[in-house]
Amino acid sequence: MAFAREDNRGGDNRGGSQFDNNKKVFFKQSKACPLSEKGAPKVDYKNVKLLSKFISERGKMMPRRITSISAKKQRELASAIKRARNLALLPFVSQ
Repeated sequence: MAFAREDNRGGDNRGGSQFDNNKKVFFKQSKACPLSEKGAPKVDYKNVKLLSKFISERGKMMPRRITSISAKKQRELASAIKRARNLALLPFVSQ
């Protein structure tokens, strides 16, 4: 049974420093939630036009990282989409 040999060079064993190859670190600026702004439409299962903006062409719900919606509004949106699907206002899958 072979065991990994400990390296006596010090530091961590990740194989390089944090700034190898002169890579620049980019930070994505977070966008404001379009449903939390002043005058934004209320999330409701009857508002099919609004809900369909957050559903892909395959019928899947869009993730937060793409739509830039806050976590609270994403939960409200998910439950509204599910209610609209159960009442046959929205399709479960695309045709």
